[in-house]
Amino acid sequence: MKNIFISALFCSLLFAFGAKAQTKSDIEKIENYLNSVKTLQARFVQNASNGSVSEGKIYIEKPNKIRMEYYEPTNILIVGNGDYIVYNDKDLDQVSNIDYDDIPASVILGNDVKIDGKNIKVASFYKDAGTTVIGLDYKGRGDIGVITLTFNNSPFELKQWTVIDPQSVEITLSLYGAQIDKPIDASLFKFKKDSGKFKLKKGR
Repeated sequence: MKNIFISALFCSLLFAFGAKAQTKSDIEKIENYLNSVKTLQARFVQNASNGSVSEGKIYIEKPNKIRMEYYEPTNILIVGNGDYIVYNDKDLDQVSNIDYDDIPASVILGNDVKIDGKNIKVASFYKDAGTTVIGLDYKGRGDIGVITLTFNNSPFELKQWTVIDPQSVEITLSLYGAQIDKPIDASLFKFKKDSGKFKLKKGR
């Protein structure tokens, strides 16, 4: 189960991709959006192909700060302070660390995203009047695999991300009520062990 939640930090809806090739303008628009967003906070719904569904809140502040609070009954807390990520299973009272090098954090959390075909290359692309979907492949990053980002076109904004974890479970995280570039309390990115006893209920 832990791999499902780790993978859920970073990705979006997997489509049957169309034949239309991306243009330079498409790539620049995606890069500019990802690089321009400094903070993001939203509610999320996470769906996995094994049937599990979770909800919660996500907070992102660049570079590399992230907090994911899962509503009951999941009771998972994930906190990244920019140097390392803490994964806290509250029900099991277990805490472990995740290395940023082991996750595709730069697409969502980095300040300088470059889809240049070197470190990040386009694996798939789809665009219609309402949606742009791009699959990004991290070259030489082991088990990370393709990350798929889904954007609304008007206004242009990130709505979903999807990844397939090492157990071949497809995980989609959808954002709702996103607030962009609003200040976020710095304490949210600091993990405290006693916060692991707190269970977040829907509506909080």
